[in-house]
Amino acid sequence: MKLHLDRTSANNIQRYDRDSVVINEQNYDHSLIVMPEYLSDWDVKNFDDLDIEHFKRLRALQPELVILGTGLQQQFPSPQLYAPLIEANIGLEVMDRLAACRTYNILVAEGRKVLAALIF
Repeated sequence: MKLHLDRTSANNIQRYDRDSVVINEQNYDHSLIVMPEYLSDWDVKNFDDLDIEHFKRLRALQPELVILGTGLQQQFPSPQLYAPLIEANIGLEVMDRLAACRTYNILVAEGRKVLAALIF
C-alpha cells in the first residue's frame, strides 16, 4: 500500500507555545485571524481592546464557528460585543489561546468552516 502525504492548502497551526504560533512555516507573535483558506493580522492588542467592530469583521468572513483564543487565560467578552455573531447564527467558543489552537486544528481536519481569532 502506498501512503501519500496530505498537502492540503488549509492553514494548519503547526506549532504553538505561550509566545507564538507557526502557520505554514511562518512564525507569528501577534493577534491573528486564521481560517482554512484565510490568514490575516488582527488589530487587537489585548483582550480589553475588543469592541463590536472586531466581531463585525469576524462575521464578514462567514464562518460557521468562531474560536476566540483570549490569550494565556480564558476571558469572556460581554454578549453586546459579539452580538454580530449571534445575529448571523455564527457559533462562538471562548478559550485560552493554546486550547484554541488545538481545537482549531481538530475542526479543520473535520472539514469545518472554522475561524480562530487568536489574541496575543
